[in-house]
Amino acid sequence: MGAAQSELTAIAVRDLGRQFGPVTAVDRLHFDVARGELFGLVGPDGAGKTTTLRMLAGVLRPTAGDALLCGVSVRDDPEGVKHHIGYMSQRFGLYGDLTVRENIEFYADLYRVPARERAARRERLYQFSSLGPFERRLAGQLSGGMKQKLGLCCALIHEPDILLLDEPTFGVDPISRRDLWLIIHEMVSQGVAVLVSTAYLDEAERCDHVALLDGGRIVALDRPQALQQSVAGVTLEVRTSNPRAALRALAHAPGVRRAELFGDTLHVVVSSRENDWPAAAAALVAGSVDVLDVREIEPSLEDVFIDRVASAEAARQ
Repeated sequence: MGAAQSELTAIAVRDLGRQFGPVTAVDRLHFDVARGELFGLVGPDGAGKTTTLRMLAGVLRPTAGDALLCGVSVRDDPEGVKHHIGYMSQRFGLYGDLTVRENIEFYADLYRVPARERAARRERLYQFSSLGPFERRLAGQLSGGMKQKLGLCCALIHEPDILLLDEPTFGVDPISRRDLWLIIHEMVSQGVAVLVSTAYLDEAERCDHVALLDGGRIVALDRPQALQQSVAGVTLEVRTSNPRAALRALAHAPGVRRAELFGDTLHVVVSSRENDWPAAAAALVAGSVDVLDVREIEPSLEDVFIDRVASAEAARQ
């Protein structure tokens, strides 16, 4: 990596891995996150997202490979990494018997934020988190969304170069989720590198780049739009009188590459709508399923994930 490139790269992950006994939780991850970039680690529970973030935060030592955060090795100097990052785990360590302001002050003490800078930083955090009116409220009395915003403020009080967020919107109401993403985008606009893990594929579309994880491996890595355009064939959104019966009818229909339930609709992938859909429609009719509507759509990231996981499983067989 050249000098110019290293200055632009906040996180460089190189064949990073972690085993727990015979179990490989993270398998040779390799990616970069630039300064001022929002990068998403996306996948279901057990995909390796939390383990990856814990290694990058210097909390868990890797058993293979390495990662450099602002040039500091997580393998060789995990304590040195912590000076450059703000890390918000799934269960962020707020103190319920301290007020909002006292929690922020506590983390300012931990990070040794100079006293002369604290008031300005605290007011700035209040401004975009809307926590100012609640600074005297005990953290234990906050709603789930407000606790997450407070956790984010505590992780930002020392103005880190890198922000590591482990599923920050899990279990949060829609309004608070929107507010959290506004704060995250504000940080990115100021040059902070943000690495966020999420199981919500709709949230992943907000990221500049995403890595789709399955079983500790990256099955796809690119910009969300590029990944959506990478799915071969044509994706059809199909509304029927009985979605589950429709799924069964399409399981072995000629010309259907894949069919998946998405709420009360199906996403059906065919090579060609003109050539393949008539046979699929006939299979639905034979299964006593009425077709209410069919339209061609751009694949979602969930479609991409399903497609890549299926391809990876087929390659291993």
